[in-house]
Amino acid sequence: MDEIRTFGDKILLFIKGLAMGAANKVPGVSGGIVAFVVGFYEEFIDSLRRINLTAFRLLFNGRFKSFYRYVNGPFLSILILGMLFSYFSVSKVLDYFLDRRELYVWSLFFGMIIGSIYFISSEFEDWNRKTVIAGIVGLVVGISISFLSPARENDNLWFIFFCGIISVSGMTLPGLSGSFILILLGNYVLLLVDSVNALYDTMAEFLVGDFSVVNNGERKRTLLILSVFTLGSAVGLVTLSHLLGYVLKHFKSITTAVIIGFITGSLGVVWPWKKTIFLLDEAGNRILDSNGDGIIVNYTRFLPDPGDPQTWWALVYILLGIVILVALEWYGKYRLKDA
Repeated sequence: MDEIRTFGDKILLFIKGLAMGAANKVPGVSGGIVAFVVGFYEEFIDSLRRINLTAFRLLFNGRFKSFYRYVNGPFLSILILGMLFSYFSVSKVLDYFLDRRELYVWSLFFGMIIGSIYFISSEFEDWNRKTVIAGIVGLVVGISISFLSPARENDNLWFIFFCGIISVSGMTLPGLSGSFILILLGNYVLLLVDSVNALYDTMAEFLVGDFSVVNNGERKRTLLILSVFTLGSAVGLVTLSHLLGYVLKHFKSITTAVIIGFITGSLGVVWPWKKTIFLLDEAGNRILDSNGDGIIVNYTRFLPDPGDPQTWWALVYILLGIVILVALEWYGKYRLKDA
Protein backbone atom coordinates (compact mmCIF):
# COMPACT_ATOMS: atom_id res chain seq x y z
CA MET A 1 0.00 0.00 0.00
CA ASP A 2 1.00 3.61 -0.53
CA GLU A 3 1.38 4.26 3.23
CA ILE A 4 4.55 2.16 3.36
CA ARG A 5 5.98 3.35 0.02
CA THR A 6 9.05 5.56 0.14
CA PHE A 7 9.80 8.22 -2.45
CA GLY A 8 12.14 5.72 -4.13
CA ASP A 9 9.33 3.16 -4.25
CA LYS A 10 7.09 5.69 -5.98
CA ILE A 11 9.77 6.46 -8.57
CA LEU A 12 10.17 2.73 -9.19
CA LEU A 13 6.39 2.36 -9.57
CA PHE A 14 6.37 5.22 -12.09
CA ILE A 15 9.10 3.41 -14.07
CA LYS A 16 7.00 0.23 -13.98
CA GLY A 17 4.12 2.28 -15.38
CA LEU A 18 6.43 3.41 -18.19
CA ALA A 19 7.26 -0.23 -18.93
CA MET A 20 3.60 -1.26 -18.82
CA GLY A 21 2.60 1.53 -21.21
CA ALA A 22 5.44 0.70 -23.60
CA ALA A 23 4.50 -3.00 -23.58
CA ASN A 24 0.92 -2.15 -24.53
CA LYS A 25 2.26 -0.43 -27.65
CA VAL A 26 4.09 -3.54 -28.89
CA PRO A 27 1.94 -5.82 -31.08
CA GLY A 28 1.53 -9.14 -29.31
CA VAL A 29 2.89 -7.95 -25.95
CA SER A 30 0.61 -7.09 -23.01
CA GLY A 31 1.00 -4.60 -20.20
CA GLY A 32 -0.37 -7.26 -17.86
CA ILE A 33 2.74 -9.38 -18.34
CA VAL A 34 4.85 -6.47 -17.04
CA ALA A 35 2.62 -6.18 -13.98
CA PHE A 36 2.93 -9.92 -13.36
CA VAL A 37 6.69 -10.14 -13.89
CA VAL A 38 7.74 -7.13 -11.80
CA GLY A 39 5.46 -8.02 -8.92
CA PHE A 40 2.53 -5.60 -8.68
CA TYR A 41 -0.10 -7.63 -10.58
CA GLU A 42 -2.19 -8.64 -7.56
CA GLU A 43 -2.18 -5.10 -6.13
CA PHE A 44 -3.17 -3.76 -9.55
CA ILE A 45 -6.11 -6.16 -9.80
CA ASP A 46 -7.11 -5.57 -6.17
CA SER A 47 -7.07 -1.77 -6.70
CA LEU A 48 -9.30 -2.08 -9.76
CA ARG A 49 -11.68 -4.33 -7.79
CA ARG A 50 -12.21 -1.48 -5.34
CA ILE A 51 -14.02 0.49 -8.04
CA ASN A 52 -17.37 -0.82 -6.81
CA LEU A 53 -20.64 0.39 -5.27
CA THR A 54 -18.90 1.50 -2.08
CA ALA A 55 -16.46 3.61 -4.11
CA PHE A 56 -19.28 5.24 -6.08
CA ARG A 57 -21.19 6.01 -2.86
CA LEU A 58 -18.13 7.81 -1.50
CA LEU A 59 -17.72 9.69 -4.76
CA PHE A 60 -21.36 10.77 -5.08
CA ASN A 61 -21.44 11.85 -1.42
CA GLY A 62 -18.53 14.20 -2.06
CA ARG A 63 -16.06 12.23 0.08
CA PHE A 64 -13.30 12.53 -2.48
CA LYS A 65 -10.37 11.86 -0.13
CA SER A 66 -12.04 8.73 1.21
CA PHE A 67 -12.77 7.61 -2.35
CA TYR A 68 -9.14 8.21 -3.34
CA ARG A 69 -7.82 6.19 -0.42
CA TYR A 70 -10.41 3.43 -0.83
CA VAL A 71 -9.50 2.71 -4.48
CA ASN A 72 -5.77 2.85 -3.64
CA GLY A 73 -5.57 6.09 -5.60
CA PRO A 74 -1.89 6.86 -4.83
CA PHE A 75 -0.88 3.55 -6.41
CA LEU A 76 -3.19 3.79 -9.44
CA SER A 77 -2.44 7.46 -10.11
CA ILE A 78 1.35 6.97 -10.17
CA LEU A 79 1.02 3.85 -12.33
CA ILE A 80 -1.40 5.49 -14.80
CA LEU A 81 0.75 8.64 -14.93
CA GLY A 82 3.72 6.47 -15.91
CA MET A 83 1.66 4.73 -18.60
CA LEU A 84 0.45 8.05 -20.05
CA PHE A 85 3.96 9.52 -20.01
CA SER A 86 5.20 6.36 -21.71
CA TYR A 87 2.86 6.93 -24.63
CA PHE A 88 4.59 10.21 -25.45
CA SER A 89 8.16 9.19 -24.61
CA VAL A 90 9.33 5.62 -23.99
CA SER A 91 6.89 4.06 -26.45
CA LYS A 92 8.07 6.49 -29.16
CA VAL A 93 11.66 5.36 -28.57
CA LEU A 94 10.45 1.77 -28.71
CA ASP A 95 8.67 2.45 -32.01
CA TYR A 96 11.93 3.92 -33.36
CA PHE A 97 13.96 0.82 -32.52
CA LEU A 98 11.23 -1.55 -33.69
CA ASP A 99 11.40 0.19 -37.05
CA ARG A 100 15.21 0.08 -37.32
CA ARG A 101 16.40 -2.80 -35.08
CA GLU A 102 13.32 -5.02 -34.99
CA LEU A 103 15.20 -8.33 -34.60
CA TYR A 104 17.14 -7.10 -31.57
CA VAL A 105 14.09 -5.58 -29.86
CA TRP A 106 12.11 -8.82 -30.22
CA SER A 107 15.16 -10.79 -29.03
CA LEU A 108 15.36 -8.65 -25.88
CA PHE A 109 11.65 -9.17 -25.18
CA PHE A 110 12.00 -12.89 -25.89
CA GLY A 111 14.82 -13.19 -23.36
CA MET A 112 12.92 -11.19 -20.74
CA ILE A 113 9.85 -13.39 -21.10
CA ILE A 114 11.99 -16.55 -20.86
CA GLY A 115 13.53 -15.13 -17.69
CA SER A 116 10.11 -14.29 -16.27
CA ILE A 117 8.77 -17.77 -17.02
CA TYR A 118 11.75 -19.31 -15.23
CA PHE A 119 11.39 -17.21 -12.09
CA ILE A 120 7.61 -17.46 -11.88
CA SER A 121 7.82 -21.24 -12.36
CA SER A 122 10.68 -21.67 -9.88
CA GLU A 123 8.73 -19.86 -7.14
CA PHE A 124 5.52 -21.76 -7.88
CA GLU A 125 5.46 -24.80 -5.59
CA ASP A 126 1.94 -26.11 -6.14
CA TRP A 127 2.48 -28.30 -9.20
CA ASN A 128 0.10 -31.24 -9.16
CA ARG A 129 -2.22 -32.99 -11.59
CA LYS A 130 -4.75 -30.13 -11.67
CA THR A 131 -2.21 -27.32 -12.04
CA VAL A 132 -0.25 -29.21 -14.72
CA ILE A 133 -3.47 -29.63 -16.75
CA ALA A 134 -4.27 -25.93 -16.17
CA GLY A 135 -0.79 -24.98 -17.36
CA ILE A 136 -1.18 -27.08 -20.52
CA VAL A 137 -4.57 -25.46 -21.23
CA GLY A 138 -3.00 -22.01 -20.88
CA LEU A 139 -0.13 -23.05 -23.15
CA VAL A 140 -2.45 -24.34 -25.90
CA VAL A 141 -4.64 -21.22 -25.76
CA GLY A 142 -1.58 -18.94 -25.89
CA ILE A 143 -0.15 -20.74 -28.92
CA SER A 144 -3.53 -20.85 -30.68
CA ILE A 145 -4.18 -17.12 -30.30
CA SER A 146 -0.78 -16.21 -31.75
CA PHE A 147 -1.60 -18.01 -35.01
CA LEU A 148 -5.18 -16.81 -35.57
CA SER A 149 -6.13 -14.78 -38.66
CA PRO A 150 -8.04 -11.46 -38.43
CA ALA A 151 -11.77 -11.12 -39.09
CA ARG A 152 -13.51 -8.39 -41.14
CA GLU A 153 -14.44 -4.99 -39.72
CA ASN A 154 -17.78 -4.81 -37.88
CA ASP A 155 -19.32 -1.50 -36.68
CA ASN A 156 -22.36 -2.94 -34.89
CA LEU A 157 -22.53 -1.03 -31.60
CA TRP A 158 -23.06 -4.13 -29.47
CA PHE A 159 -19.99 -5.69 -31.06
CA ILE A 160 -18.08 -2.43 -30.50
CA PHE A 161 -19.03 -2.58 -26.81
CA PHE A 162 -17.77 -6.18 -26.71
CA CYS A 163 -14.52 -5.05 -28.38
CA GLY A 164 -14.10 -2.48 -25.62
CA ILE A 165 -14.42 -5.15 -22.95
CA ILE A 166 -11.93 -7.40 -24.75
CA SER A 167 -9.47 -4.59 -25.55
CA VAL A 168 -8.51 -4.10 -21.89
CA SER A 169 -7.58 -7.79 -21.58
CA GLY A 170 -3.93 -6.89 -22.13
CA MET A 171 -4.05 -4.74 -19.00
CA THR A 172 -5.45 -7.48 -16.79
CA LEU A 173 -4.40 -10.78 -18.42
CA PRO A 174 -0.63 -11.37 -18.66
CA GLY A 175 0.44 -12.54 -22.10
CA LEU A 176 -2.71 -11.40 -23.94
CA SER A 177 -2.30 -8.31 -26.13
CA GLY A 178 -5.44 -6.16 -26.30
CA SER A 179 -4.42 -4.50 -29.57
CA PHE A 180 -3.65 -7.90 -31.08
CA ILE A 181 -7.13 -9.13 -30.07
CA LEU A 182 -8.68 -6.08 -31.77
CA ILE A 183 -6.76 -6.97 -34.93
CA LEU A 184 -8.15 -10.51 -34.75
CA LEU A 185 -11.67 -9.13 -34.27
CA GLY A 186 -11.16 -6.96 -37.38
CA ASN A 187 -11.75 -3.61 -35.64
CA TYR A 188 -8.23 -2.32 -34.93
CA VAL A 189 -8.37 0.35 -37.66
CA LEU A 190 -11.92 1.44 -36.83
CA LEU A 191 -11.35 1.74 -33.07
CA LEU A 192 -7.70 2.70 -32.63
CA VAL A 193 -7.09 4.65 -35.84
CA ASP A 194 -10.24 6.07 -37.46
CA SER A 195 -12.09 6.81 -34.20
CA VAL A 196 -9.09 8.37 -32.49
CA ASN A 197 -8.38 10.49 -35.58
CA ALA A 198 -12.02 11.62 -35.63
CA LEU A 199 -11.78 12.72 -31.98
CA TYR A 200 -8.51 14.56 -32.65
CA ASP A 201 -9.96 16.36 -35.70
CA THR A 202 -13.11 17.32 -33.80
CA MET A 203 -11.15 18.76 -30.86
CA ALA A 204 -8.90 20.68 -33.26
CA GLU A 205 -11.96 22.14 -35.00
CA PHE A 206 -13.57 23.13 -31.68
CA LEU A 207 -10.42 25.02 -30.67
CA VAL A 208 -10.70 27.27 -33.74
CA GLY A 209 -14.46 27.72 -33.32
CA ASP A 210 -15.49 25.28 -36.06
CA PHE A 211 -18.62 23.31 -35.00
CA SER A 212 -19.41 21.81 -38.38
CA VAL A 213 -19.23 18.34 -36.85
CA VAL A 214 -22.91 18.72 -35.86
CA ASN A 215 -23.78 18.41 -39.56
CA ASN A 216 -21.27 15.67 -40.29
CA GLY A 217 -23.19 12.40 -40.00
CA GLU A 218 -20.19 10.15 -40.66
CA ARG A 219 -18.05 11.93 -38.04
CA LYS A 220 -20.81 11.75 -35.44
CA ARG A 221 -21.23 8.03 -36.11
CA THR A 222 -17.48 7.50 -35.66
CA LEU A 223 -17.49 9.48 -32.39
CA LEU A 224 -20.45 7.42 -31.19
CA ILE A 225 -18.47 4.27 -31.95
CA LEU A 226 -15.53 5.65 -29.95
CA SER A 227 -17.85 6.49 -27.02
CA VAL A 228 -19.34 2.99 -26.98
CA PHE A 229 -15.85 1.48 -27.23
CA THR A 230 -14.62 3.61 -24.31
CA LEU A 231 -17.64 2.61 -22.22
CA GLY A 232 -16.99 -1.05 -23.00
CA SER A 233 -13.33 -0.64 -22.02
CA ALA A 234 -14.28 0.90 -18.67
CA VAL A 235 -16.81 -1.86 -17.98
CA GLY A 236 -14.30 -4.51 -19.05
CA LEU A 237 -11.52 -3.12 -16.86
CA VAL A 238 -13.70 -3.23 -13.74
CA THR A 239 -15.54 -6.51 -14.44
CA LEU A 240 -12.42 -8.42 -15.51
CA SER A 241 -10.56 -7.20 -12.43
CA HIS A 242 -13.39 -8.44 -10.20
CA LEU A 243 -13.44 -11.79 -11.99
CA LEU A 244 -9.66 -12.17 -11.80
CA GLY A 245 -9.63 -11.06 -8.18
CA TYR A 246 -12.17 -13.77 -7.36
CA VAL A 247 -10.29 -16.56 -9.14
CA LEU A 248 -6.94 -15.42 -7.69
CA LYS A 249 -8.46 -15.56 -4.21
CA HIS A 250 -10.24 -18.91 -4.57
CA PHE A 251 -8.17 -20.69 -7.26
CA LYS A 252 -4.77 -19.03 -6.99
CA SER A 253 -2.68 -22.10 -7.82
CA ILE A 254 -4.71 -23.06 -10.89
CA THR A 255 -4.88 -19.43 -12.09
CA THR A 256 -1.11 -18.99 -11.70
CA ALA A 257 -0.52 -22.24 -13.61
CA VAL A 258 -2.79 -21.06 -16.44
CA ILE A 259 -0.92 -17.73 -16.58
CA ILE A 260 2.46 -19.50 -16.69
CA GLY A 261 1.24 -21.69 -19.55
CA PHE A 262 -0.32 -18.73 -21.34
CA ILE A 263 2.84 -16.61 -21.12
CA THR A 264 4.86 -19.57 -22.41
CA GLY A 265 2.45 -19.92 -25.34
CA SER A 266 2.79 -16.21 -26.10
CA LEU A 267 6.50 -16.72 -26.85
CA GLY A 268 5.34 -17.56 -30.39
CA VAL A 269 4.19 -13.95 -30.79
CA VAL A 270 7.54 -12.47 -29.73
CA TRP A 271 9.70 -15.02 -31.59
CA PRO A 272 12.49 -12.77 -32.95
CA TRP A 273 12.92 -14.37 -36.37
CA LYS A 274 9.80 -13.48 -38.30
CA LYS A 275 8.49 -11.53 -41.26
CA THR A 276 5.85 -8.91 -40.54
CA ILE A 277 2.45 -9.18 -42.24
CA PHE A 278 0.70 -5.81 -42.60
CA LEU A 279 -2.99 -5.01 -42.88
CA LEU A 280 -3.87 -4.28 -46.52
CA ASP A 281 -6.80 -2.57 -48.23
CA GLU A 282 -8.71 -4.04 -51.19
CA ALA A 283 -6.09 -2.66 -53.59
CA GLY A 284 -3.30 -4.46 -51.73
CA ASN A 285 -1.82 -1.29 -50.17
CA ARG A 286 -0.82 -1.01 -46.53
CA ILE A 287 -3.35 0.62 -44.22
CA LEU A 288 -1.51 3.18 -42.08
CA ASP A 289 -2.17 4.26 -38.51
CA SER A 290 -2.27 7.87 -37.26
CA ASN A 291 1.55 7.99 -37.22
CA GLY A 292 1.80 6.86 -40.84
CA ASP A 293 3.06 3.40 -39.88
CA GLY A 294 1.76 0.14 -41.30
CA ILE A 295 -0.65 -1.80 -39.08
CA ILE A 296 0.67 -5.24 -38.15
CA VAL A 297 -1.73 -8.16 -38.54
CA ASN A 298 0.50 -11.14 -37.81
CA TYR A 299 3.92 -12.64 -38.49
CA THR A 300 5.45 -15.39 -40.59
CA ARG A 301 7.99 -17.13 -38.38
CA PHE A 302 11.17 -18.88 -39.51
CA LEU A 303 14.28 -20.48 -38.01
CA PRO A 304 17.44 -18.37 -37.53
CA ASP A 305 20.35 -18.67 -39.95
CA PRO A 306 23.56 -19.64 -38.07
CA GLY A 307 25.64 -18.07 -40.86
CA ASP A 308 24.08 -14.64 -40.36
CA PRO A 309 26.02 -12.39 -37.91
CA GLN A 310 22.73 -10.81 -36.84
CA THR A 311 21.64 -14.19 -35.49
CA TRP A 312 24.48 -14.19 -32.97
CA TRP A 313 23.77 -10.60 -31.96
CA ALA A 314 20.12 -11.57 -31.49
CA LEU A 315 21.23 -14.38 -29.14
CA VAL A 316 23.27 -11.82 -27.19
CA TYR A 317 20.15 -9.68 -26.77
CA ILE A 318 18.15 -12.73 -25.65
CA LEU A 319 20.78 -13.36 -22.96
CA LEU A 320 20.67 -9.66 -22.06
CA GLY A 321 16.90 -9.92 -21.58
CA ILE A 322 17.37 -12.89 -19.26
CA VAL A 323 20.08 -11.00 -17.32
CA ILE A 324 17.74 -8.01 -16.88
CA LEU A 325 15.12 -10.29 -15.31
CA VAL A 326 17.78 -11.91 -13.10
CA ALA A 327 18.85 -8.44 -11.94
CA LEU A 328 15.25 -7.40 -11.23
CA GLU A 329 14.66 -10.58 -9.24
CA TRP A 330 17.89 -10.10 -7.29
CA TYR A 331 16.97 -6.47 -6.57
CA GLY A 332 13.52 -7.48 -5.36
CA LYS A 333 14.90 -10.13 -2.97
CA TYR A 334 17.65 -7.76 -1.79
CA ARG A 335 15.06 -5.10 -0.91
CA LEU A 336 12.96 -7.65 0.98
CA LYS A 337 15.98 -8.68 3.07
CA ASP A 338 16.73 -5.03 3.81
CA ALA A 339 13.14 -4.28 4.80
